[in-house]
Amino acid sequence: MKSRKWPLHLLLVLCVVITVGPFLWMILTSFKTYEESIQIPPTIFPEIFTLESYGEVVHKFPFLDFYRNTFVVLFFTIVIELTICSMAAYAFARLEFPGRDAIFILLLALLMVPGQIFLVPNYDIMVKLGLADTVTALWIPKVFSAFGTFMLREFFKGLPGSLDEAAKLDGCGYFQIYYKILLPLIKPALSSLAILTAISTFKDLMWPLIVNNAMEKMTLSAGLAMLIGEHTTYYPQVMAGGIIAILPMILIFFLFQKQFVEGIAATGVKQ
Repeated sequence: MKSRKWPLHLLLVLCVVITVGPFLWMILTSFKTYEESIQIPPTIFPEIFTLESYGEVVHKFPFLDFYRNTFVVLFFTIVIELTICSMAAYAFARLEFPGRDAIFILLLALLMVPGQIFLVPNYDIMVKLGLADTVTALWIPKVFSAFGTFMLREFFKGLPGSLDEAAKLDGCGYFQIYYKILLPLIKPALSSLAILTAISTFKDLMWPLIVNNAMEKMTLSAGLAMLIGEHTTYYPQVMAGGIIAILPMILIFFLFQKQFVEGIAATGVKQ
């Protein structure tokens, strides 16, 4: 039986190489000189390991500001989005009010609209509010998610209705049922949504470049784009900046991978 599995093992190894290969190439290129990074044929391992690219990147660009702005945007986006989406999802899943289903269908329609359509209106709003070229403008348009509301609604709908009835008999109001009874039961979903929101916010490039011009107001993704030169691109510096930029996502993944797996697994459980 084991001999029959070698094609599957070979396929898995090939998938690993395809997935990990670009990251290894990025790491190795960051230790090369510029001349070696552009030579033909290319070399896999650097002839001389050098940290010069890391020093140049840190010296030229305010990475501390990039990190601070990124974490500020992540914090406000995640906290406010989870709050708004969970409250909206609770209302759509557990409350009865006129037009509920029609409003929810309109909400789902937003998932079919490309996000780029909202760039100009959002920018116009930020300018009129006097928030253009500020860190605040980076997270305000992201505090609501139609996908997040839909995802949490499905989790709320999967909880037994007897929980609401028992809580009402004990004198709980709607907000107490939401906050004290149901919300703790969907922690895996909240963790999953938080991680998905963090990844989406972290890799967002277009909006930070549109709404902000000052270098010290940019996030890591937008700051990394500044490493691409108009005429010449120093690839070792780009790779070094990329390694510095992905460190937060690697940290978030290893800290919350258990919650993320639990949340994704729970989405397939029918209660």
